Amino acid sequence: MLSPEFPITPLLPDIARSLSAHPRLVLEAPPGAGKTTQVPLALLDQPWLEGRKIVMLEPRRVAARAAAGFMARQLDEAVGETVGYRIRFENKVGPRTRIEVVTEGILTRMIQDDPMLEGIGAILFDEFHERHLSGDLGLALALDVQSQLREDMRIVVMSATLDGEKLARFLDAPRLSSEGRSHPVEIAHFPARRDESLEVQTRRAIEHALQTHPGDVLVFLPGQREIARVEAALSPSPVGRGVGVKVWDERGGSGIPDSAAPSSGASRHPASSTGQALLPEGERNNDIVVLPLHGELPVEKQSEALQPDPHSRRRVVLATNVAESSVTLPGVRAVIDSGLAREPRYDPNSGFARLDVVNISQASADQRAGRAGRVAEGWAYRLWPQSQRLDPQRRPEIALVELASLALELAAWGITDLGSGPGQALRFVDAPPPGALSAARDLLRRLGALDGSNAITPLGRRMLALGTHPRLAAMLLSVSGQEDRALACDLAALLEARDPLRQGGDALAARWRALAAFRNGRVPAEANRSALAAIDAAARQWRRRARVDASPPSSVEAHRLGDVLMHAFPDRIGFQHPQDPRRYALANGRTARLFDDSALFGEPWIVVGELRHEARDALIQRGAPVDERRLRGDFADRFVTEDSVRWDAGRRALVAQRESRFDQIVLDARPAGRVDPALAAAALTQAVRELGLSALSWSESLQQWRERVRCLREWMPELGLPDLSDEALLATLDDWLRPAFAGKTRLDALGEDELAAALKSSLDWSLRQRIDQLAPSRIIVPSGMERRIEYAHGQSPVLAVKLQELFGLADTPRIADGRIRVTLHLLSPGGRPLQVTQDLKGFWERTYPEVKKEMKGRYPKHPWPDDPWSAQATHRAKPRGT
Repeated sequence: MLSPEFPITPLLPDIARSLSAHPRLVLEAPPGAGKTTQVPLALLDQPWLEGRKIVMLEPRRVAARAAAGFMARQLDEAVGETVGYRIRFENKVGPRTRIEVVTEGILTRMIQDDPMLEGIGAILFDEFHERHLSGDLGLALALDVQSQLREDMRIVVMSATLDGEKLARFLDAPRLSSEGRSHPVEIAHFPARRDESLEVQTRRAIEHALQTHPGDVLVFLPGQREIARVEAALSPSPVGRGVGVKVWDERGGSGIPDSAAPSSGASRHPASSTGQALLPEGERNNDIVVLPLHGELPVEKQSEALQPDPHSRRRVVLATNVAESSVTLPGVRAVIDSGLAREPRYDPNSGFARLDVVNISQASADQRAGRAGRVAEGWAYRLWPQSQRLDPQRRPEIALVELASLALELAAWGITDLGSGPGQALRFVDAPPPGALSAARDLLRRLGALDGSNAITPLGRRMLALGTHPRLAAMLLSVSGQEDRALACDLAALLEARDPLRQGGDALAARWRALAAFRNGRVPAEANRSALAAIDAAARQWRRRARVDASPPSSVEAHRLGDVLMHAFPDRIGFQHPQDPRRYALANGRTARLFDDSALFGEPWIVVGELRHEARDALIQRGAPVDERRLRGDFADRFVTEDSVRWDAGRRALVAQRESRFDQIVLDARPAGRVDPALAAAALTQAVRELGLSALSWSESLQQWRERVRCLREWMPELGLPDLSDEALLATLDDWLRPAFAGKTRLDALGEDELAAALKSSLDWSLRQRIDQLAPSRIIVPSGMERRIEYAHGQSPVLAVKLQELFGLADTPRIADGRIRVTLHLLSPGGRPLQVTQDLKGFWERTYPEVKKEMKGRYPKHPWPDDPWSAQATHRAKPRGT
């Protein structure tokens, strides 16, 4: 039975009517309006649904569980009956389930596995404003399915803070808006004191809120680490005194990682170790409980934060941005907002997207503050200066992260280019950046996931099924032998985790050996126990996912780690430079160098797991040695010997040599004999690509012809003239220039006439004639002489001519079928400029008398008639016969 108390309830009939008439809908509703839980239930009995399922996408696991649980309780059922959910590693769906709440990756797999989406009548995208990459991909795929296969399927995009008008235009969909349930919220800024850490500032703000306002306090922090530090600051005493009750884990400990606590105790954060109870007068210590809330908590701990306290205690909930939307925290009257969140950003050093602490958007700040006004008037304290300005909206992940996973999903869907594929191309709200997508496809080809045409390979499909980053999937699938596969699981856990060593150098082996020691009950002094425990747990999970039965070995040689890791980073396999042992040439064509005290020094082959990019060479942060025999066995097809021709800039000539290479690493090079003409033409073309078009032999007339074409392309687009801009010519060098280099071995061997023929090769004879007619290089002036017209793209054409040569001409000359006036540079008899004009008639009428008066005395031998309209034009000092 639906509750009548939600603000969105009056809008539910309009939503149903809209979806009966139109297959798509944009629904705007603020937090607390009830859209997440009421809209799916309201649509269950719609005739167009025909008894099929509703799938609702939730960006976060916490919200997915909470939404499914709330809807099930409204129906007086258990989760898994009418309403269920599916998230990573957890499935609560039964044979009678009609509403299925799923997280973003699950939806993508559902569509990829069954493009017809049999049995599904509607897909709801909740909290779309979060703009996760998986959500954008899911919407693009769902729109493709709807347009090509399932016109009867409904798509609803719901959000609290988004540009609904823009999205409605993109979807060609109606737009409905609901009022939320909110009370006034007073917003204040709570600035940090000088040199104050986030946890100390947060503790002060919590103390102020508890002493000043009633109700629970919700604190927004960037991530688990900051939650643990604030929790430690609030509960400094080992017996749990301070603010309320300590949260204990199943082992009887505090549940706070030792690395997450304040690093130097009272000396650094004196306020966090005072032991004072931060309580309003008259309340006891056990009247307040501190609860964390984030996506990695056990389900029962999440539920505890989402329910009123059973003992009626006030609560301080320390949450990540999972509490921004989709979940309701009862009793919150005060919000403390750090203004920070952990969001994915592409890290070129590691090759993965990392969670970085970033400033939130203004929309997120408003949404967080609104959490304080759900039940009564509230208060929101912002921990950043009032002068700080936030971006209006959150930037979509698709513009910020590495796109290898997206490129692999697109290939599985049959999209090898965003302009191709079955039916029309996929439509994204924000298209993937072309450069990032191209780099992702290059990586996938190296990993063996795509072929040369960007189509997915059988290995790529197996990688996709693992549901992880393609680098890690390639590593897990490419190694054989149970022990090596167990090592791959360890490395996957190590690569995704924070560094377990406090000062561990650049050897990945040191980190793995610390993990092995932890498993044997020993923790090295330089290692962090809680970090190793998390890595060990993650490695066990990887072994379950990859179906690896073997346990990792207790000890291995360092190169065995590299032999496994190279399958994740084939582009970062490095070969030692023969003259500089600290530098390595990488398979991707770049170079990297070691630390001065590197544990990898002296290794001929290495693989690099993490780099720090610098101005010249990248600095190797993590790596492992590689056994050359294993490398030659696993990547035999990348070891090649072939003739190459390259451009030597110093000699300005081609150099031919026979190279032995691994990928782009030259292992050996010897002079070759005769230069292959095809390779020579390609090398000369590449030289122009690097040096620029100025490296070619441009005559003045050819440069002017090019400008004439560029101008006509703008003035008369109906002619269909080619784009001859620098950018277009450089992008098409292989089409127009490379054939002209046939038989050449030097750049200057291409003469002016040959260059002109190459540049004009795409135009037929009739079109070249039209260019000469419409944009002539020279015109005949009244004196009978031919004078040159100068062209420059984006400017008016210029005719520089002595004033006496235009006597008798009333109107300014025009070109391009009369569309374009020529700009006249009128010159004195001595060739000096007198006037610049496009109005010759006006010049004769208004300006010429003054010019004549001034010039007649300076040039008395030249004609200066009173009536220039009827005078004879001449290029001489005096007209003939006078």
